[in-house]
Amino acid sequence: MFFKLLGTNADWGVAIVRIILGIVFFAHGAQKMLGWFGGPGFTNMMRTLTGQLRIPAPFAFLVIAGEFFGGLGLVVGLLSRLAAIGVLATMAGAVLMVHLQHGLFLNWFGDKKGHGIEYHLLAMALALIVLIKGAGAFSLDRGWYQRQLSKESTVSQIFRR
Repeated sequence: MFFKLLGTNADWGVAIVRIILGIVFFAHGAQKMLGWFGGPGFTNMMRTLTGQLRIPAPFAFLVIAGEFFGGLGLVVGLLSRLAAIGVLATMAGAVLMVHLQHGLFLNWFGDKKGHGIEYHLLAMALALIVLIKGAGAFSLDRGWYQRQLSKESTVSQIFRR
């Protein structure tokens, strides 16, 4: 099971998708977790998620941690499929709880009450690519997977003799 979770090939296209998605989600997570990049920080974000959006505290924590650690995991390619599931869940929750009512488009001109779902759909599509294809090239998952493949190959050669 764990072997299948890490399985990936050296696809650079998937690696680019994974790294860019990871950078974006790490930055958003750092806003929520650490208050970086003008973000609210952990305490204020927990207050917003649990108070205004009425998300139970454990799920609110998972949203913050998922964006921060999931983004970091995507950047380095560690447990990328799990990180992609976190991104998918977070984006689906954001769409259903906040953004769907505002339509498809982002609020480019500030003339609406909120943003639509176009950003979320793009993030979900990119996360689906990582979930289906794995981490791709230049990832810790790939290194680990290759190492396990070589061990398995060595063991099978021993038993064939």
